This record gives sequence, C-alpha cells and structure tokens, in this order.
Amino acid sequence: MNVKKAAVIGAGTMGAQIAQVISHAGIPVTLMDLHEESVGRGLEAIRKIYQARVDKGRMKAAEAEQKIALVVGASNYGGLGEVDIVIEAVFEEMDVKRKVFTALDAACPPRTVLASNTSSLSISAIGSVTRRPKQVIGMHFFNPVYAMKLVEVIPGLDTSSETVHDVVALSERLGKTPIRVRECPGFVVNRLLMPYLNEAALALQEGTASPNEIDEAMKAFGMPMGPFTLLDMIGIDIAEKVSNILYDAYGPRMAVAGILPEMVMAKRFGRKSGAGVYRYDGEKDEQMTKILQKVRKDTGIVGTGFAPERLLLLMINEAAICLQEGTATAGDLDLAMVFGTGFPHEKGGPLHYADQVGLDVLLKELQRHAAELGPRFWPAPIIKRMVGAGCVGLKSKRGFFTY
Repeated sequence: MNVKKAAVIGAGTMGAQIAQVISHAGIPVTLMDLHEESVGRGLEAIRKIYQARVDKGRMKAAEAEQKIALVVGASNYGGLGEVDIVIEAVFEEMDVKRKVFTALDAACPPRTVLASNTSSLSISAIGSVTRRPKQVIGMHFFNPVYAMKLVEVIPGLDTSSETVHDVVALSERLGKTPIRVRECPGFVVNRLLMPYLNEAALALQEGTASPNEIDEAMKAFGMPMGPFTLLDMIGIDIAEKVSNILYDAYGPRMAVAGILPEMVMAKRFGRKSGAGVYRYDGEKDEQMTKILQKVRKDTGIVGTGFAPERLLLLMINEAAICLQEGTATAGDLDLAMVFGTGFPHEKGGPLHYADQVGLDVLLKELQRHAAELGPRFWPAPIIKRMVGAGCVGLKSKRGFFTY
C-alpha cells in the first residue's frame, strides 16, 4: 500500500500530533472530529509544533507552511472517500471506538486500512464491528508523537499479513521505529510500565519513602524522570483506567494501588488538574496527606521498605512473562522500553539489564520480595527454567540473549 492520503479521527493531543507527523512525511491528512471547536484546537496545535521548529532553526518558515497546508480539518465522515489509511485516536473506551469504526467502515473505500491508536484495548474486538477485520490493526504512538520514535504495531486475530507489512512500512516512512506486538491487554509498553508505576504508588502509600525520594532514586538509576513525575504527566485518571484493564486481564499481580482510585475521586488527575501525586501551586498538600493516611488505615500495611529494585523487578518479570507468551521478541521488548519509556539506553532494556545483573541473582530477589511483599513478585517460569539450565546471563554467555 502506497499511502497517498490519510485521515486521523479525534483532534485531541494525540490525534493532532499524529496528523502533524503524517504531514511532516509529506502525506496529505484530514484531521476529523465531530466537534468543530476541537478541530480548530487540533489545527492550531499542529501549527504550534511547526512554529516551534521554525523558532529553533530546524525548519524554514516556507517549508513549515507547506507542511501545514497538507492538513485539512473536518467535522464529519463525508470526506474520507479517498483515504488509504485512517488512524483513530479517540477516547479510550471500547464502546466509543466501536462506534467510530462502524462509521469508518461505512464511509471509507474497501481498500482503506483502519488503525487504532488504542493503548490497551483489543484490536480484535474493535475490528469485529467492521466488514474488513483483515484491514483493522493497532498502531500505538507515544506522547509526544513528534519526539517519541516507537510505534507498537498490533495485529488482531483476523488482521492480514499484508496489513501488518503496510503499517510497518508506513511507520518507517513517518520516521518511527515499529515493533510488532502479539495482541494482549496493554500490549508491551503499558503492560511493563504500569506494574513499575503501580509499585511506586504502593511504596508511597506504605510510607517507605517520599515521592521525591522515589523519583530521585529512579532518576539516579537512569530513568529520564521519576515514576511520580511521569504519573502526573500521563494523568492519574488515565493510569488508573489502564491499571484496571490490566488487572481485569491478568489478575492479582496487577492489583491497583489504593491511592490511585482515591486520587481520582479527589480529582487529583496530575498536572492537567493542578495536583496529582505532587501539588503544583506551591501550597502545603494536606489533602494528599489525608489520602495516604486513609489508605494506610484501610490496608494496615506500613513501612515495607523501598529500593529501586522493588520497581524494576516487576518490569523485568513482566517482560519475561511476555517473552514466554510470545508477545514480542526479547530484542523488541527491550527496544520498546528504551524508545517508549526512556529505560536507560546504556543498560539496553529490562532483559539486557537482567542478563547483566544475573538471572540467578534476580530469581533470588524475586523470591525474597514475593515472601515479603506478596505473590505479584512470583518469578516467571522462564526465569526459573533458565537458571536451572545455567543460562544466567552475561557471566554464562547466555541468558535472554547470547553473548
């Protein structure tokens, strides 16, 4: 498929940024939203991205205007009769996405590929409402789209190999690094990232360290920002929603930290609401203190101890589970976390890092944490099997990778 024209449905932050990246690749794109005011805001957001490049000397003003001219706004499905691909970027609710895909199926030519930017929902379920499930696929970008290189490409049960090939090729044309992910709730990045973030929330609610102490510890490890800074940036409400999707899919090892729903009820959504884990007006944060006191009283768990490995072990263990399930290759799992979350490049990703530490060492730490903190740390069977076979990583020249 040679994409000559594209469309993006949903003119919010992600939709506008996806449309901008498409236009930057020289492809005409329609940015469509049912609300005209949203279309206007989306087009203005695209102009601001280009203007920032001009201001920094990365692009000539004339070139920016040429790129901006490739984007047109629309507030109905009537202008999609010639598009080769549509990327949906609407609210993360299955019913909403199914309604959009039903409408797209009726409005678009039979050849058109329908892609979803969903971060966690089933591509197969979304595609089931169309007459073209072979041409429905996940194409998950990361925020900010203009800066983040990763795209998760997720085939559904019925997605054709041709559609996968076409979307991988388009991702590369957009200057992205695509990884193919076997369909599962959360895909790769969110499935590995959320246990890490949730464990930080558990450590906080159990009084093991302050938010700033935990953030600084993970930055010292090499992460680009601490887990609480990231949670506030993502949005506590969004993090809780994704966490509940993962819990529904994978069970107790993904049980949601109690402070997250409490913060959502208190409308502490993060930076966008002025308060999340941190408060952004400089005032004393008595509300967060009360939330922590309530959760500690409800759970009765206090003072469990914190070290960076507490968060990292869950990320590594989930990566190992993904590997044994065939969700992605070891190389792509690491690539996803380096490009999708900023996992330290010099450490190579969670599985390369596991090989450096030693799988025998990790196994003992997982077992110790499981005994002290609960079965969410129960070691992935593949780790036990590899240790039993003497494949413990770099020191044995074979672990998740061969050396």
